[in-house]
Amino acid sequence: MNVKYSVADSSSIAALIRLLRPTHWIKNIFVFAGILFGVKFSIPAFVHATLLAVAAFCLMSSCVYILNDYLDRESDRIHPVNRHRPIASGRITAFPALSVAAVCLCMSALIAWLAGPRVLAIVLIYLGINCAYSLRLKKDAVVDVFCIAAGFMLRILAGTWGIGIPPSGWLMLTGMFLTLFLGFAKRRAEWRDLGGEAKPRIVLNDYSQPLLDSFLSITLTGTALCYGLFTLDPQTIALHHTNKLIYTMPLVLFGLFRYLFILYSCKKGENPSVDIFADPPILLCGLAYLGSTIWILNG
Repeated sequence: MNVKYSVADSSSIAALIRLLRPTHWIKNIFVFAGILFGVKFSIPAFVHATLLAVAAFCLMSSCVYILNDYLDRESDRIHPVNRHRPIASGRITAFPALSVAAVCLCMSALIAWLAGPRVLAIVLIYLGINCAYSLRLKKDAVVDVFCIAAGFMLRILAGTWGIGIPPSGWLMLTGMFLTLFLGFAKRRAEWRDLGGEAKPRIVLNDYSQPLLDSFLSITLTGTALCYGLFTLDPQTIALHHTNKLIYTMPLVLFGLFRYLFILYSCKKGENPSVDIFADPPILLCGLAYLGSTIWILNG
């Protein structure tokens, strides 16, 4: 039996792009939190360092996705959606996939070093957590979602402490609750979509509908409260010379509630990075939030 170690079909480029999952790079928007709320977007040095940090996370996240797809190839083949992934479907075999992952890792490390030694350390910690997640931690309920949230928190940390912008405690807590909310929403969607069928993702067997709904309620409440306290924090007001950030609170609440609508009524939520940008109201809400925040901070 001959084993192919190259991508020979006519859609090899499309398969390679899908392997990198560029649509998931939107998650790296969290890196921009530092220059946005630290009012550093007018300083070229900080903007340059932030863009390098974003590029480093894009490449490292692609490396992580490839490694995870390789390790999950057997279970993905019995998943109704994941069986179409390039490695699980056989469109890309092991050697080229792992070679691309190695290239992404090296390029990410180099770019992260150019952004700063702290960014490199954060990116490598991100790699370590995700390797532990893929090899073992994804099988432990709650631990799995905290690992996902840790990836987002490291992005925020890279865009703040990593490039020399002191992070706000309340902003970090907001990010933690928000990413936990999205993580548990993803698990809730996966649990719902598989219903009573065999669950290829082992950890789903340890969750239940009431438990996940409780987690969603807690994390949504935590996100809203921490963001509100961030806008009213004396340090935030002193830094931005305004107390008007609280007026963005309705947009934050709308975004959270709209996402619950997407999860429960539209039966989506398994892929947050796609579902958010496929929903016009929540997308317009995000743009309105960004525009109003920049206007307030420059007012």
